[in-house]
Amino acid sequence: MKDKKILIISSEVVPYLPQTEQAVKSFQIPKSINENGGQTRIFMPRYGLINERRHQLHEVIRLSGMNLVINDMDMPLIIKVASIPKERMQVYFIDNEEYFKRKAMLHDSEGKIFKDNDERMIFFTKGVVETVKKLNWSPDVIHLHGWFTSLFPLYLKSYYEDEPLFAESKIVSSLYEPDFEGEVSKELFDKVAFDKIDEAHLKELKKANFEALAKTVITHSDGLIMASDKLPKTVVEQVKNSNKPQLDFSESQDEEAYIDFYTNKI
Repeated sequence: MKDKKILIISSEVVPYLPQTEQAVKSFQIPKSINENGGQTRIFMPRYGLINERRHQLHEVIRLSGMNLVINDMDMPLIIKVASIPKERMQVYFIDNEEYFKRKAMLHDSEGKIFKDNDERMIFFTKGVVETVKKLNWSPDVIHLHGWFTSLFPLYLKSYYEDEPLFAESKIVSSLYEPDFEGEVSKELFDKVAFDKIDEAHLKELKKANFEALAKTVITHSDGLIMASDKLPKTVVEQVKNSNKPQLDFSESQDEEAYIDFYTNKI
């Protein structure tokens, strides 16, 4: 594990957000990596409910200022950074006034997912990749957490397939229980297709419910983690039938299992 570079990408990380299963794992796993001699970078969205003063976030001017094209619109990318106290862990925050200023994460006050989560997903995906490129930091493993990161494997294997920085990177995806019903968006397929990704890779997104996002992740990832015991049965079956390196839920509870997975399984 020594000096192995692991890029952690998650929609939730403690201590910046409440202690959900995903947020805790997104902290514990990189902590374990560091303790075993690996190197980590953590990326997450900079939601408006994150207290920047308390957590000492500051903008990184040399990384900010780029415009990302999202569905034919130029959207400014702002990068902020903070360090988790008492840990040698740096967290990068993807920010944009239009997408992440609101005082909420992915759901409104009634528990419904935001209608623009499709564009937020694309922006987050491109924002992380472009920032890692600027950092010139080539990860050995890219570990994704949660449905909000579902587009990363697809984009890395198609839109960014000629990017040498990620040529040797392996993609591991942790799947958590769904927290929404229905579709993320009826326009997700069209908005991703705008980026000229081969439509053969997008067929699952025509009905972009949780199962479709999971199938897209399973298809384009190199390794899979069943990080919840409440995954839909269809998703569990797809993971098991994928014949890709995987950890089931019980195995995923052991932090040392991730070190072995990164080192020996993918």
